[in-house]
Amino acid sequence: MITQTKVSDIFNRQRQFFSAGKTKNVEFRIEQLKNLEQAIEVNKGLIIKALKADLNKPGFEAYFEMMGVLSEIKYAVKNIKSWTKAQKIGTPFHQFLSSAKVYKEPLGVVLIIGPWNYPINLMLVPLVGAIAAGNCSILKPSEIASHTSSVIAEIIQKTFDPSFIAVIEGGVETSKELLSESFDHIFFTGGTDIGKIVMSSAAQNLTPVTLELGGKSPCIVDDNVNIEYTAKRIVWGKFSNAGQTCTAPDYLLVKKNIKKELLNSIKKHIQKFYGEEPSKSHSYARIINQRHFSRLSQLLKDGEIFVGGDTNLEELYIAPTVIDQVSWKDKVMQEEIFGPILPVLEYTHLSEAIDLVNKQPKPLALYFFSINKKNQELVLQETASGGVCINDTVMHLTVPALPFGGVGASGFGRYHGKAGFDTFSYQRGVLNKSFLLDLNWRYPPYLEKKKH
Repeated sequence: MITQTKVSDIFNRQRQFFSAGKTKNVEFRIEQLKNLEQAIEVNKGLIIKALKADLNKPGFEAYFEMMGVLSEIKYAVKNIKSWTKAQKIGTPFHQFLSSAKVYKEPLGVVLIIGPWNYPINLMLVPLVGAIAAGNCSILKPSEIASHTSSVIAEIIQKTFDPSFIAVIEGGVETSKELLSESFDHIFFTGGTDIGKIVMSSAAQNLTPVTLELGGKSPCIVDDNVNIEYTAKRIVWGKFSNAGQTCTAPDYLLVKKNIKKELLNSIKKHIQKFYGEEPSKSHSYARIINQRHFSRLSQLLKDGEIFVGGDTNLEELYIAPTVIDQVSWKDKVMQEEIFGPILPVLEYTHLSEAIDLVNKQPKPLALYFFSINKKNQELVLQETASGGVCINDTVMHLTVPALPFGGVGASGFGRYHGKAGFDTFSYQRGVLNKSFLLDLNWRYPPYLEKKKH
């Protein structure tokens, strides 16, 4: 167990390292990003093995998770010099003979708390932004994904000076000890309840936070679609990582006249992806632990199972499942599912689907399948969500230039690409005045306005 003394010691060492100014050097940041890239490349085998042990994550999905981090690193290295360049801005007439610039400055020492579902990507992609912005970082991986947590700790320890980047492993008590320190920023990815605790703790030190949470991300399907592609993309986005994805389609809102055809195609692609017995598939992950398995098993009691529904506690296996005939009053529609269960609802008019979505808390992602441009624009204009993907699911996360984050109950703050750099920076406005001229209009004694 990490003691408060050790947490404070690491934190203070990072304070001293940051104060020395080394991280402000852009070349230093680029070097550290490349070191992280090399460390991931060298340790791919260890990472894949750890993800397999924690989540039974298929090799391709583990590789895909790592590629997201490597893509972010390459993008940051390519663009960091333009991101850090001071921005010239115009000045008003009364600031004659002056110049104004906005500088992007690092915040200092930041804390990044990662989740268990994508423990590599969601731990290291925020770190890319923190490094690019010139900060020191303490990482707290999820103890639930214990094998991956150990690998992250090993990789970071071998790659970086702990005065610059350190990993502190542990459970709830360790998190409490970390949150008691006066960090310059806290970046948290996880559930809403823990997010509230993080935010409350951060408030004690007036520490700004980024909360990447989740919610019930809707997937609306119009009747003007390619059914096969739509089904295939929904199945992949929903059942990758056994549905344990914060941006997975949480429920399906499908137009009534194509519902049967779409569901049949979804069933076909589940079988195509994972076989007649998904429990034997090497391409299908497992539930993280018994607590989440029990929670998800309760949700299977709602509605009518269209496909799937099989479970095995010993293997932490829940089959890819589609549930029809559900209502908004069912438990499966009252909470974020975060598992391989897809409830289906139908609508007649698009305005009805939009209204149903808008009655729920703002989601982290919204998916809309339609080739009708007017309907696409209508959904964009009349809904709110952290991000949107049209005619696909989840893939918007793979574009480094797109800011990613929530809105309302699904979180706040943005990262990926420049958005991550901006999250871990602050804007410093600088006005530079000339000595060539000094007008007296602002100095006392002040002249009263003439009265007419």
